[in-house]
Amino acid sequence: MKHKITLVVLFIGLISYSQQIITDRPDQTESSSTIPKGSLQIEMGFVASSYENINGFVGPSTLLRVGLLKGLELRIFNQYESYKLDFEFFNEAYSGISDLEAGFKVQLLKKEDVNTEIAFLSHIIIPTANDELSNDEVGIINKLSISHNISNKVSIGYNIGYDYKEQIHSFTYSAALAFSLGKQLGSYIEAYGTYAEQGFYKSFLNVGFTSLISDNFQLDAAYGLGLNNDLQFFSAGFSWNIPRMFSSK
Repeated sequence: MKHKITLVVLFIGLISYSQQIITDRPDQTESSSTIPKGSLQIEMGFVASSYENINGFVGPSTLLRVGLLKGLELRIFNQYESYKLDFEFFNEAYSGISDLEAGFKVQLLKKEDVNTEIAFLSHIIIPTANDELSNDEVGIINKLSISHNISNKVSIGYNIGYDYKEQIHSFTYSAALAFSLGKQLGSYIEAYGTYAEQGFYKSFLNVGFTSLISDNFQLDAAYGLGLNNDLQFFSAGFSWNIPRMFSSK
């Protein structure tokens, strides 16, 4: 049944695509573009997930992106999380606001005559959450983001990263293939994973679609599952770019 659901969502996703507003959701692959100077971009969503004996709901998750300079943006991320643990001899539920993340993204390469873009992203994780949800110490997320336009309808983006969270060092990767079939609809298929200390490895598959309501407002939805684990999740949300929110002088 799980694989049938995956095929249905994949089919729905691959018949649509949009790209006017450049976003960092709903896929795991961060875009290789920064938002325009002087603008504010709000990216918000909800995620329902299940993993072994844990059911979770996250939302709203909110990423604020501020275009400080051309090729440089400030980023602030936070979300509300709720989890239920249902084991044979143990049950527990907890919820609250996650640790605060703050950071930046900087454009390293973007030229009109080159079909490759490169950006670097870094977040600091500040332990502001309650004990059940917090890393309990400062952490860090780093990603190098690269993308290529294969044609005017197909592009590929991928990330290579290093994280330090919950006292664990890990390397991350993701690769998303996007298809453009029009001006208002879009989709992607994505593989991503984490390789942590002591050989701990998890891999996932994610498919989704986007719907462009206007040039600066986009809806999205995605479905993902674990390839070597029991994770399943569904997410939905929106992205909204507010141009000339700040002085561009």
